[in-house]
Amino acid sequence: MEVNLARVDQDFHFAGVGTSGVEVHIDGSPEIGGHNAGARPMELLLMGLGGCSAIDIIQILKKQRQQIDSFRIKVTAVREAGAVPSLFKEIHVHFTLRGPLEEERVGKAVSLSMDKYCSVAAILYKTATITHSFEVVAG
Repeated sequence: MEVNLARVDQDFHFAGVGTSGVEVHIDGSPEIGGHNAGARPMELLLMGLGGCSAIDIIQILKKQRQQIDSFRIKVTAVREAGAVPSLFKEIHVHFTLRGPLEEERVGKAVSLSMDKYCSVAAILYKTATITHSFEVVAG
């Protein structure tokens, strides 16, 4: 795997491209001189966690012939205040799925992803406590 980043401005804005060829913008906060022209690096880690687990969950539920009409993920986190580096201490991932889904199967898929399959979760578990929850909304 390889990613490449190129500086876009004279401050903190970068454009990154991975093997998929999709461009992602990264920037610093205005408090340090950034321009809100992209996601913060730590936000990208949380997005990676949500995306990684979502892919697992969708794959598992598709194999079980479960129909997902919509899928949303909310990831919240707390970082170590005043620490350098400021690592995540606590992360919570909440999955909301809509459709004619069997709640037990969704719960099992969520647990399998978060506790076994998701590589991003495996990395973040080394420094943070990660919890997860889910809800199924009838479709």
